[in-house]
Amino acid sequence: MIEPAKVSRAARKNEEANLKFRAFLKNNVDSEELDKHFLQLHNELFAGYDCCQCNNCCREFSATVQENEVDAIAAFLGLSGQEFSEKYLVQSIYGERELAAPCCFLKENGACAIQECKPAECKDFPHTDKPDRLGSLLGVVSFAEVCPVVFEILERLKKIYRNNRHNRRI
Repeated sequence: MIEPAKVSRAARKNEEANLKFRAFLKNNVDSEELDKHFLQLHNELFAGYDCCQCNNCCREFSATVQENEVDAIAAFLGLSGQEFSEKYLVQSIYGERELAAPCCFLKENGACAIQECKPAECKDFPHTDKPDRLGSLLGVVSFAEVCPVVFEILERLKKIYRNNRHNRRI
């Protein structure tokens, strides 16, 4: 697996090929089949991966905090919901409340200071185990610049579909 510090550069180098591969998938692949491949690769690669050794996502992306998550995180930190919101949340251009990047809860050792109650968006990142990956391939290509596992998933998918399509150029 690629080192976290090298993933951005490698993904940018592969960006044109990844966008062509995205177009190939959009036009030629069954959504359910693709979801099965994503889920299998997600489970396989994350089973042996420690995200605390990377945390590029915590440094690069903001995370939306849902209304029902505010009170849980605030209570965990010993704050009221309002205090938490005023101290830690910013409003996105879409009107959502977010933890800004880099995340203020990322500890120096790579751990999350609010691990027990972190937002669902953080828990679910990079969403490669969710259905309808065909509809979110642009996000997957973007996430490959940040997450070594997503980078690897894309590389393996290219091999799978090259083999499945009788070495058709992608």
